[in-house]
Amino acid sequence: MLVGVPKEIKNHEYRVGLTPSSVRELIHHGHQVLVQAGAGHSIGLDDGDYAAAGAEIVPDAADVFARAEMVVKVKEPQPAECRMLRKGQILFTYLHLAPDEQQTRLLQESGCVAIAYETVTDARGGLPLLAPMSEVAGRMSIQAGAHCLEKAQGGRGVLLGGVPGVAAAKVVILGGGVVGTNAARMAMGLEAHVTVVDKSLQRLKELDLQFGAMLNTIYATVDAIEEHVLNADLVIGAVLLPGAAAPKLVTRDMVARMKRGAVVVDVAIDQGGCFETSRPTTHAEPTYVVDDVVHYCVANMPGGVARTSTFALNNATLPFTLALADKGYRRALADDVHLREGLNVHEGKVTYQAVAEAHGLDYARTEDVLGL
Repeated sequence: MLVGVPKEIKNHEYRVGLTPSSVRELIHHGHQVLVQAGAGHSIGLDDGDYAAAGAEIVPDAADVFARAEMVVKVKEPQPAECRMLRKGQILFTYLHLAPDEQQTRLLQESGCVAIAYETVTDARGGLPLLAPMSEVAGRMSIQAGAHCLEKAQGGRGVLLGGVPGVAAAKVVILGGGVVGTNAARMAMGLEAHVTVVDKSLQRLKELDLQFGAMLNTIYATVDAIEEHVLNADLVIGAVLLPGAAAPKLVTRDMVARMKRGAVVVDVAIDQGGCFETSRPTTHAEPTYVVDDVVHYCVANMPGGVARTSTFALNNATLPFTLALADKGYRRALADDVHLREGLNVHEGKVTYQAVAEAHGLDYARTEDVLGL
């Protein structure tokens, strides 16, 4: 199969779909790889590295999209990229379609086969291709939040861990999944006072066993969320409904009643965000203020540590990329029910129910469109 890797064009996005090592693996399996010139340059992966691994370097994205049978990316295709996709072409990347009707319709119009990293599952019910970026985003959320709490950034002027004789900051994490767990680990490492709020008692028990008395675990109710958010210095939004829009757990009224200079970091912003006051921001302009509360809502947080993120993502995606290339997408999806969950759009049909429901579109079962 001819696999193509374009350079990412989203604001301050420096990750790249394949590392030279992944390219070499595909070449070893008998495939060809096209890489757009400069695709990995910003993170120290130069064209010479890709050429040495066996890739053909092409001058622009148009060459990649025109020739490749499968396009491997990181972020969702921007409108100009969607319009370069063609019928039957495989797109393997993060999509986050539930909050993005324009992208959904453009993918439908292209006729491509769009497989989303974030809805591929595993035997334990996890999301293996979302997990590495969730680990990165969870850890970054505390770095970002700590910085935003500085007075010069609009925050309360609070040090997360305090100092002897001065109380530590109160960090509240909404959601105890991969993002929440990694955020908690970082916040506790900085000696903040950390509370995780989650609706799963089993998950709260697991976190209690993992972290012990250093972590405060609270069962999620409207009352509990309100109480802890209003008393927090830093709130991390770490909730996820796989493939669907994030629930709005923090209302505009709650935000208005938060401490002046408090900070919210909405890691769920890729799926629409879990604060009513959230709207996507960029690494170039990461924050804005609503009712004296600093909002950090960068939609591609792991792009800020693009080298780490690229290697972590490739570790997870490479086996699936190889399966799609080795077998073709029909057989690969037929053989692996977990990879099959990644199919979101197939030749004009929306095949992920939560996406169809989010936009009022017809839903087609993956098994039906593949004839399984």
